[in-house]
Amino acid sequence: MSVQVLLIEDDETIAEPLAEGVGRFGVSVDWVATGADGLKGPYGDAVLLDLGLPDMDGLDVCRGIRRVSDVPIIILSARGEETDRILGLDVGADDYLAKPFSVRELVARIRAVSRRLQRVQNADLPALPALPAGGDGPVPTVGFGGFGAPAQVFSFAVRAKHDDAGAAPVPSGDAPPGSLVVDPRTRQVWVDGNAVALTPKEFDLLALLHEDPGAVYARREILDRVWDAHYRGPTKTLDAHVAALRRKLGHPEWIQTLRGVGFRLALDGTAGESGTGRGDTAEDGVR
Repeated sequence: MSVQVLLIEDDETIAEPLAEGVGRFGVSVDWVATGADGLKGPYGDAVLLDLGLPDMDGLDVCRGIRRVSDVPIIILSARGEETDRILGLDVGADDYLAKPFSVRELVARIRAVSRRLQRVQNADLPALPALPAGGDGPVPTVGFGGFGAPAQVFSFAVRAKHDDAGAAPVPSGDAPPGSLVVDPRTRQVWVDGNAVALTPKEFDLLALLHEDPGAVYARREILDRVWDAHYRGPTKTLDAHVAALRRKLGHPEWIQTLRGVGFRLALDGTAGESGTGRGDTAEDGVR
């Protein structure tokens, strides 16, 4: 069974060879040329999104898709500056590939976001065939990250409640101030009893830190697990996602920065005095 992706790209000279190229690796492409058509879906197993669309900005398309779906989104764009990549990831994209790029790399990234979605949602996505190391003929070039296995339902002060039918958890209405519920099964978050809307990357980052509250996660480990072990993009995207989480959770002190080391989630008041580290040496708490 092949993987089905939606390609939103207005340039036919790019779309056709791209569809043909990824098809060699078991990826079927549904191609549309405008943002409006792309928003209609269906999105398939992943969305490949160009930013330079004729009817609307690709970032607005990304936001629109993300409002209604957690489908992996890979941006394919000639805008390759660091600020462009950070902005694309911050509005909800799961990966960003600057043109030109090889079809082999694109397929590898589709596989990476598919694996990540499988782990987080415990869903069965169709697997792509292995990429050949050398190649059977030339691989065309087109002018263009994993969160760990889901664990238990995490909560602090308020525990997630499920009914016997497996419905989404509903926090208690009398949630005490400063309470946090993170449910990786439904990918939902509540703060003080109120639902908080997060992008997929923001949720993955929060769920990772919430695996072991108080423990320090090194920057490299976070990038490996939330993005991909082969992620080599700008590390500032991690800082941008941390800043967004602090703002949305409404408790910026919960996510602490240990300068030169990484981040940790501190929910129980055990933070160091400055909020940037442990009371003693930061290294003692690094995972």
